[in-house]
Amino acid sequence: MHLLLSPAAPALAAFDLPLALFQATIEGAVADCERPAHPSFATVEEHCRAIAGNIWLISAAICGYRDSETRVCARELGVGLRLTAIVRDVGVDVRRGRLYLPEDELARFGLTTTSLRARQIGPSFAALMARQAARARERCASALAGLPAIDRRSQRPALAMAAIGAALLTEIERDGFRVLDRRIALTPLAKAWIAWKASWAR
Repeated sequence: MHLLLSPAAPALAAFDLPLALFQATIEGAVADCERPAHPSFATVEEHCRAIAGNIWLISAAICGYRDSETRVCARELGVGLRLTAIVRDVGVDVRRGRLYLPEDELARFGLTTTSLRARQIGPSFAALMARQAARARERCASALAGLPAIDRRSQRPALAMAAIGAALLTEIERDGFRVLDRRIALTPLAKAWIAWKASWAR
């Protein structure tokens, strides 16, 4: 067992959680530290699966499920939510020397890492970000659509987070994707209301 996982041993046993998921998440975090940029969406997607996809598989196991298809949906939801966070945190990440936007798409829209840091972007940046936001929405929507009815009750945290992510993307879109100089966020009250509506108001 990885040294970092030793304190989690009781939880691993209590919930019968696969050790491999935790080890894969740690390996994904290490790989992320070693890769400050991504040449294509394929590598961005790989990052999302390694980090958030595995986390949501763990969450699904803790919440409990009866249909194995729920695992597939949990992983895809993790990818969608990580893509949402990437859209939200572009400015913060760039200032830290990290880039989670595909470099080939950045070039296609006439942008560079330097132009992002200088905020010399124009309408092309909003178009690029709209593409990323659409991907995030599609992944989350696809995950929820495929979630087996038998597990929707136990997977309420997933329903809540998907709704919060969708609302956040709406706010970012409404603000014209001005994410380079600000970090757009929902208020705690708004999150609580959205989560309640998504998971309990049925």
